[in-house]
Parts: sequence; C-alpha cells; structure tokens
Amino acid sequence: MRLSTRIAIVVGAVVPLLVVASGWVLVGLVTRDLRAQADQRLDERARTVATAARGLLRATSLGRPRAEQAHQRKLFSSALDVGFRLTGPYGTVMDGPQPGPAVRLPARTEHPVTVRSHGKTWRALRVPVNGSQAGVNGTLWLFSPDTASQAQIQLVRSRVITVAALAAPVSAALAWALAARAARPLRRLQQRTSGLDPHTTTARLEHTRTRITEVDDLAHTLQTFLARYDEQATRTAEALATARSFSAAASHELRTPLMSMQTNLDILDAFQDLDPADRAETVDDLRRGHARLLGLLVMLRALAQGDLVEADAFGPVDLADLVDASVSDLRRTRHEAAVTLDSAPGLTVHGWQPGLRSLLDNLLANCLAHGRSADGRAHIAVTLRPAGDIDAPTAVLTVDDQGPGVPPEQRQTIFERFHRRSDSPGSGLGLTLVAQQIALHHAHLRVLNGPGGQGARFEITFPLTPAGRPGAAVPVHRDWLSDTGQQRQEFHRERA
Repeated sequence: MRLSTRIAIVVGAVVPLLVVASGWVLVGLVTRDLRAQADQRLDERARTVATAARGLLRATSLGRPRAEQAHQRKLFSSALDVGFRLTGPYGTVMDGPQPGPAVRLPARTEHPVTVRSHGKTWRALRVPVNGSQAGVNGTLWLFSPDTASQAQIQLVRSRVITVAALAAPVSAALAWALAARAARPLRRLQQRTSGLDPHTTTARLEHTRTRITEVDDLAHTLQTFLARYDEQATRTAEALATARSFSAAASHELRTPLMSMQTNLDILDAFQDLDPADRAETVDDLRRGHARLLGLLVMLRALAQGDLVEADAFGPVDLADLVDASVSDLRRTRHEAAVTLDSAPGLTVHGWQPGLRSLLDNLLANCLAHGRSADGRAHIAVTLRPAGDIDAPTAVLTVDDQGPGVPPEQRQTIFERFHRRSDSPGSGLGLTLVAQQIALHHAHLRVLNGPGGQGARFEITFPLTPAGRPGAAVPVHRDWLSDTGQQRQEFHRERA
C-alpha cells in the first residue's frame, strides 16, 4: 500500500476521533457552565423564597390564618418559575414543577444536586429554614427543571457528530493529495535518517532545504526532536538524581521519628494497664512524631519542586500582594502573634509565585518559632519598600523579630539542610527553602541584628522587573535537596 494511501487512511480515521474527543470535552464544559448558571439562579432564588418560607412557618406556629394565607401567597409569587417543597412541623406546602413525592431526596446537602424521575431531571437545592421562635423550623427544597440545558447539550452533541462525519472524507482526500506529492522527498529523508540512533551515536541530521514545506518541516522537526532528546536526557538524569536525593534524605531523617513512634507503639501494646497519665504522654509523643514526619515530607517535596522548576514557570509577581496574603494568613491562623506590615504597592518581580510564597511563609514561621520576646509572644514587623535606582530598581523586604537573635558565627549555617536547634519544633528545612528561593530569584539575603540590637532581622533585596522589560534568566537546577551544605551563597556571607 502506498504511503499516501496509508496517510490518508490514518488521517481519515484519526481526525474524526480527535473531533469527537474534543467535542466530548466541549460538551462537558458546556454542561458544567449551564449547570453553574442554573445553580447560581437557584441560589439567588433560594434567598428570596427562604425569607417567605420563614414568614409562613412563623405565622403557622402562632396560629394566625390570615397572616398564614398572606405569607403563603408571597411564597408562591417568590418561587416564580421554580418548584418548591416546604416541609415544617405542621405539614408540607409545595408548588411548581418538581419530582413526585415518592422520589427520595438526599438527607443532607449544602449544594445543588441532580434529581431524576420518570425520564426528567431537576437541579434541587435544600435550604434549612429556622427561626428564633419555637416551631419555626423546617426544610425548603427548590427544584429547577433541567430540560433547556439538556436540549442545548444534545444540540452540541449532534453538531460534533456531524463535524466528525464530514471531517473524515475531507481530511483523507487532502492528506492523500499532500502525501502523494511529498512521498519522494520523504523517502530520501528516510534514507538519511535511518542510520541515526540517539542511544548509540551523537551524529545528528544535516538537511539541505528542498523547498517542499512538508519535507523541510519534518526535517526541522527531527532536528528539534534530537536536540530536545538531548535536553530531556539531561533533565531526566537531574530528576533521577533529585529523586535519589529525596529518598536518601527522607530515609535518613525519618528513621529517628519512626523508631520513636515504634517504641511508643510497643509501650502501648505491651502495657495494656499503663497509667492514664503515662498513656496520654505516650500518645502525645506519637502525635508530635507524626507531625514531624508530615512536616519533613512536605518540606522535602517543596525542595524537590524548587530543584526542578522550569524557567517558563516564572512570570510577573506583585510582591506587595504576596506579602500581604502571607501576613494575613499568619494573623488568621496564629492569633497569639503580633504581626505588623508596612508595604509599598507596585513592586513587581520576575519570579515563581509558589516559590516566593514558600519563602515568605517559611521566613515568618521561623520568626514565629524562634523570635519570641521575653513575654513569650512573637512580635514580628514586616516591611517592604522600593530601593535602588532607575537603572537597577530593587525591592527590600525586612522581617524583624524580638527573639534572642542569630549569633554571627551561626548566620552562615542556619540555611543548611536539616540544621536546627535542639529545642526547635521545625524540620530544619524552612530556612533552606528560603535560601533556595533567594538563589532562584537572583535575590540577596542578609542576617542582621534587629532594631536596637534586639532580635534578628532578615533583609532580602529583590531585583525588580521594569514594565516592558523581560525578566532575567532563571537557573533551572540547583540541587539544594542533595547538596545544600556545599553551596555557599553570597547572602550567607553578608553579616553585620
């Protein structure tokens, strides 16, 4: 069978399948959008109907027939084109399109659900109706028919099938015509490439342009493929090295907490009549061990992500928004911390947003753990301000605490992997993540004494990205997970 015929058959078979697959995805997206719109309308209607339903239940519980009739009319008018079913202590009131009473509805749901009955579907929403008075409680169900959405979805499906049916002969004929013309140059190209094997030789394709677009594009594609193969082989080797480092670091660092947990489990198993206080202490040790294991795994995973981050993951990041979000989350989760923020807006860096957020979170967590003052409370001051000049603008982030500070002789080692004080609750990787992200973003970090000589100050200088100017090149691989201790960054040496 001729190559052109084979290409025509393959294209004629594959194109409809691709059209059907794309149509299937499109139908799913349309279904989701239509359902989201229906759910939004149902939520909006629920607020109005629930108010009328509450008034009806209140009037019924007080035994006021006239008020009850007025509220019932209000309930009917507020429902409009949706069906409702209100069940209360004194019976059930329903109106509008809805499934039959025999259809079982979910007992508990906070979001709209799909209900089917006799070939019809509804989107149903359950709303608890409660009041401050006794007897004012019930359940309100709202039902929105799904007929229009199903009709639109069916229309999309039929059009996708029609397009797939038309695409088969058209694509096959076009592919045959193009392949027949390009077959001869393709055979010559095949002869030149048959001896190339990336596994056994470093020889690469040398191609002279034939002025036939398809052949030249294919030759260029082969050349690009071989170049990318070399690149991907290097990246695969780096990924394997990172994976091995992750496994080695995890097995080494997790051995101690795992053995401690095993010992505590053996104690609980061997001493069934253990004193309650001792049992509670043992269980608490297990919880702490579990928390440490989880923290180690999370930190190791973050280091591995930073080692393998690609340059295309970097983009414009608003530092002020990121700092504000990190500080807000700390205030919300750790109420005992006193955190102040002085931030200047409009400071944009070329960076990897997840990595920068990890830098900020871990820096604040370090100050929270080690920067407590004499009263036992963490006082943290965060400042973000512009610096530098027009040609080299920068942003300076400072984080101050009121703890014991960092001695000058330790300011080089606190960023090393698994370096932690004996009383530290952390994993010893938080500041390593900070150092990794500073290196990836071409920033500089200085560890100084805090204001007035009290506490510690972490000062980070970020290069800004001027409007319209592309960001600086980003190092892709750092090997922080496996060899952090041997990498001495400049910011480690800048001490006051």
